[in-house]
Amino acid sequence: MAVINRTPDSFYDRGAAFKEEAARRAIAQAVANGADIVDIGGVKAGNGAAVDVAEELARVMPTVEWARREYPELVISVDTWRAEVGRAVCEAGADLLNDSWAGADPRLLEVAAEFQAGYVCSHTGGLPPRTDPFRPRYPDLLGQVITSLVTSAEKAVRHGVPRKAVLIDPTHDFGKNTWHSLALLRHTDQLVATGWPVLMALSNKDFIGETLGTDVTERREGTLASIVTAAAAGAAVFRVHDVRMARTVIDTVSLIRNAGDYPPDENVGLRRRVI
Repeated sequence: MAVINRTPDSFYDRGAAFKEEAARRAIAQAVANGADIVDIGGVKAGNGAAVDVAEELARVMPTVEWARREYPELVISVDTWRAEVGRAVCEAGADLLNDSWAGADPRLLEVAAEFQAGYVCSHTGGLPPRTDPFRPRYPDLLGQVITSLVTSAEKAVRHGVPRKAVLIDPTHDFGKNTWHSLALLRHTDQLVATGWPVLMALSNKDFIGETLGTDVTERREGTLASIVTAAAAGAAVFRVHDVRMARTVIDTVSLIRNAGDYPPDENVGLRRRVI
C-alpha cells in the first residue's frame, strides 16, 4: 500500500505529492515499483492547520477520479475519518476506506457497507482525530488492542461490510508510546492469529525514530527491520513510503518462508521453481 499524501504538511514527504500532477506521478511510480494499493489522504494525521470537509474533498477527489480511470485494476484506498468524504470517494470508485481514527465518525462504517467497500479497523485508544497521545496507559496492551480490533471487525461485518474486505491495523503511534508500538510489532503473530488480515503502517514512524534516536529522514533501516519482522509473522498489507524497498523485502521474506514447500530438484534453480 503506497502512501499518497495530498497534503502540504505531511510529516515525511513535506508536501511532495500535494499538487495534483505530483500526486499522479507518485501513483504512477508506486505502481511501477510494485504497489498493489494506493492510499490517498487529504489531511495530515497529526496536529496542523485545520482542513474542513470541502478542502479535504478538493484535495483527494481529482486524484481518486484520475487513478480510477488510469488504473482500472488498482485498489484505491482513501485515508479519511469523515463519512462525507468516504461517500464521495466511493462514488468516484474508491475500493477501501482507511479509517485511521477508529470510528470517530460512525457513519463512515455505514458508507463502507452501502458501497460494499473495504474497511480498515484501527486502534487509537479513544483519541479524537489529529491529537497526540499523552501518557497513554494500557493494563493489558495486547489484550486490549486485540479485543478492540476484533470487536470493530465483527461490527463492520454486522453492518454489511464484506468479511473478506475488512482489515485490522494496530495503528502504531496513534494513542501509544514507543514501548507500546514496539510490543505490538513484536507480537504481530498474535494479531495475525485473530484470523483478520493485518495491515501494518510502520513506515518512518516516530516509534522507529525514538528507538534509534534518528529524525524522520534517517529511518529507512528501522523501517526495513520493522517490515521484515511483521512480514515474517504473517501481516498481510504494508502501508509504506518506499514501495520498491518494501516490495523487495516482502517478496524476499515470502520466498524464505515458503522455500521448504518446493520439492528439491538439483537441476532446477530457485527462480524457476518459484515461477
